[in-house]
Amino acid sequence: MSTAGAAAVRTDEAFALQQDAADPLASNRARFHIPVGPDGTPRVYLAGQSLGAQPLTARDAVDAEMEAWARYGVEAHFHEGATWVSFDEPLREPTARLVGAMPDEVSTLNTLTVNLHLLLASFFRPAGKRTKLLIDAPTFPSDRYAVESQLIHHGLDPAEHLVVVGPRSGESIVRTEDLEAAIRDAGDRLAVALLAGVNYATGQVHDIPRLTAAIHETGALAGWQLAHSAGNMPLSLHDWDVDFAMWCTYKYLCGGPGSLAQIFVNRRHGSDPSVPRLAGWFGNSLATRFRMAETFDPAVGADGWQLSNPPIMALAPVRAAIAIFDEVGMPALRAKTLRLTPYLAGLLDAAGGVEIVTPREPAAHGAQLSLRLPNARARLERLEAAGIVADFREPDFIRVAPVPMYNTFHDAWRFARALSETA
Repeated sequence: MSTAGAAAVRTDEAFALQQDAADPLASNRARFHIPVGPDGTPRVYLAGQSLGAQPLTARDAVDAEMEAWARYGVEAHFHEGATWVSFDEPLREPTARLVGAMPDEVSTLNTLTVNLHLLLASFFRPAGKRTKLLIDAPTFPSDRYAVESQLIHHGLDPAEHLVVVGPRSGESIVRTEDLEAAIRDAGDRLAVALLAGVNYATGQVHDIPRLTAAIHETGALAGWQLAHSAGNMPLSLHDWDVDFAMWCTYKYLCGGPGSLAQIFVNRRHGSDPSVPRLAGWFGNSLATRFRMAETFDPAVGADGWQLSNPPIMALAPVRAAIAIFDEVGMPALRAKTLRLTPYLAGLLDAAGGVEIVTPREPAAHGAQLSLRLPNARARLERLEAAGIVADFREPDFIRVAPVPMYNTFHDAWRFARALSETA
């Protein structure tokens, strides 16, 4: 995010407080626990791109299921006061609205890398010339491990069959035209492209509909890893004709540490019984699930990728969190991001001494800013001592995300001032 064309911002504290007073989403901050320091004072929590803040309703949601367990035992699976057998059902429509999907195209299950493996098992089926799998870089390590192991599972050498498209020499951001060129070059040898909707390291937002169309032109399938997109960017997965996608719920969606993940499977695949899947009993149609038949009867839609009954205590806070997102809505959250994140960038521009790697263009950034600066790790330690929570990524990035749901303009102002004091 270069400073070229950047608008000047007011750097005084009074302006930040004025913006908070006029913020229509300001009241949502009180719906979350903001981490505090040793003296009980709220810290400047800008690590929502890593772990979202806890909703106040999360504890009660878990306590309610603990009470159901105590009161009903195994009968809570079907008791009208609990109904664990369909506990994920209330998530379906809010999740569909969140990511722009049809309700039967989404499901809540497992964790992110597990779902990545399950979906690649279904959609990466190398045959004939189509043996290549394309990814963007820098790649989140778990994703890289997963795709390489999938290639090896099929007897393919990643050195030959994995296409990695990264930034040009001396640059930090992957150019869309370079991704398109690599997709065209792979052509009829490409089986699947798996790209990040928002790059975890740089905060760059990729053009999902444009790149999905380019992938489909080759006859390949388009998969998207949306861990940093869901709850951060407006998505229209169905209309964009994405084939499959997966994301976690513990970052922007505030579902809790290691919380359950979610998937999208395009309706044309989810209703196709010929698509192979690694099956488990909870992937059976609900109508036949408890017959304990030896023949798998896959549920129609994304639910057919479920394996086991979900952990109820882990699912409860996810339900609590997504209910808040559904109420507030992504359009309102995105509107605030387009004011709050550029405001923070402007403060950093004014202070100087920081390279903002994340693109400046509105369509190319979400809430996150990735900052490259000298002695990044040591400076982060000084920020922590000053009550700031951010994170470090190799080789020299500090990542911050003023999350629109609960962060404030004053948070941004405090961070910029504290960072300048660590120079």
